[in-house]
Amino acid sequence: MQQNRPQRRPEWLRVRLPGGSGYLEIKRLLRSAELHTVCEEANCPNIGECFNQRTATFLILGSICTRGCRFCNVSKGKTQPVDPEEPERVAIAVQQMGLRHVVVTSVTRDDLPDGGAGSYAATLSAIRRYNPESTIEVLIPDFEGSMDALRLVIRERPDIINHNIETVPRLYKRVRPGAIYQRSLMLLDEVKKANPAITAKSGLMVGLGEEYEEIIRVMKDLRDAGCEILTIGQYLSPGRQHLPVDRFYHPDEFHELKSKGSELGFTYIESGPLVRSSYHAARHFSGDQT
Repeated sequence: MQQNRPQRRPEWLRVRLPGGSGYLEIKRLLRSAELHTVCEEANCPNIGECFNQRTATFLILGSICTRGCRFCNVSKGKTQPVDPEEPERVAIAVQQMGLRHVVVTSVTRDDLPDGGAGSYAATLSAIRRYNPESTIEVLIPDFEGSMDALRLVIRERPDIINHNIETVPRLYKRVRPGAIYQRSLMLLDEVKKANPAITAKSGLMVGLGEEYEEIIRVMKDLRDAGCEILTIGQYLSPGRQHLPVDRFYHPDEFHELKSKGSELGFTYIESGPLVRSSYHAARHFSGDQT
């Protein structure tokens, strides 16, 4: 893959500003329920499309993160107390939105003894009570490597457990301070060992300075850890205080990575410039590659 450093976003990375009746309806519903979404907090480029399709990724445990990842737009600082009523509000919002596939994530809460795993478990339980036919995906932090915390989530039997590997190991200290590459792989491996019926999923960003061979090595490591679904998307810098984009990958390169992932045995690959962990998440579970 040829290296280059364009200063402006290429044409294929330009998106319309969010708007429309569906977008505004979901915004109102979320505000009335006092709920957060990673779509908003992380400034996702697909928010307009997803909200207009009445989908969103719920962000539990507040909107303040304890980690200082330099790629992420989620706020860092003093965390908020855990809200015991949040799981039920999420479940009711899922019902009101008519979601058939639900995605729940959180900020990282290293300040909590269980890393927030109990809140995940309570949210899963509440969603199932209100929406017994819906499938559920959780995008979890690493719980600082606590297998006991992870098993709290596994016991609630989500359909998919997603944990993003984010980048290649060489870049971890710069991109993901506080995270450990092997710890993230160990978490995904434990998911499949504890309950093979749960689908393991991960996500990878490109454009941070990684080499092609490093990407392939990460993909192989994920497969060895039992990961079945992988999303690959272009890193976009949220602002000047974040890491700059090293380069923009062409859509043909994303297609190449998708083909390589299929060769390695992933059951589903979503690879493209604007792909994010939860983008087309329902398709990932159904296996619909269209």
